[in-house]
Amino acid sequence: MTDLDQPANEEIDVSQPHPARMYDFYLQGKDYYEVDKAAAARVQTVYPSIMITARVNRQFMHRATRWLAAEAGIRQFLDIGTGIPTRPNLHQVAQEAAPESHVVYADYDPIVLRHAEALMRSTPEGRTAYIQADVRDPETILSADRLHETLDLTRPVALSLNALLHFVPDENHPYDIVQRLVGAIPSGSYLALSHVTADFAPELWEKVAEVYRRGGIPSQVRSRDEVLKFFDGLELVDPGLTVPHRWRPDGQSVEGATDEAVSIYAAVARKP
Repeated sequence: MTDLDQPANEEIDVSQPHPARMYDFYLQGKDYYEVDKAAAARVQTVYPSIMITARVNRQFMHRATRWLAAEAGIRQFLDIGTGIPTRPNLHQVAQEAAPESHVVYADYDPIVLRHAEALMRSTPEGRTAYIQADVRDPETILSADRLHETLDLTRPVALSLNALLHFVPDENHPYDIVQRLVGAIPSGSYLALSHVTADFAPELWEKVAEVYRRGGIPSQVRSRDEVLKFFDGLELVDPGLTVPHRWRPDGQSVEGATDEAVSIYAAVARKP
């Protein structure tokens, strides 16, 4: 079962690039426009390993979701900054391990909504739902009827914020946003998060950020300590905050995945 919350007459803006569609390009998808391809090509020019970054991050999402469902016993997932569905998507990974899992996706790009109905199909035992909302307005997500119809917020939830918060600069109060979201889920819940860093290649990532900013996309890379701050008050799951290809590796690897090529920190943490 799939449920959608859809604002009326929402049009796709193709006048400037969008990070979800650029990410789809990096993953060699097909759901992007020329403006996204052009911006992504500029990123590739200054940072040729950006496709490695995207693929390694995607693998982290798969492993973290599988661990949460199979090992931590989580049956409810809230994935914000969903992006364009790319198989296997989070609900497919979770429901492979636990078919009764309920998953709510949230993203603000209308193109994600267009693909959600076709690609975000749940198992008969589980449920998926989609909310069109912006993480910078967490109350819109937390107050959505579809969220409360799909998830029971008195029971543990895995909150997934993968490759999202580097698009939320400090002026939008990202730490307050994460605290609000984590505060809305009960003890025994988890936060899974990945975030771009310039720690391994500072000059190159400043150029990448500039490409995004010129395209009208706010961006801010953060240091290890700055990313770690998102987990304040939570209990990090072993191996803690690390580069994603070193987070519980499963034998699958991406060729060329060095720390510098990937330039992401990732972790999963439990709410005590």
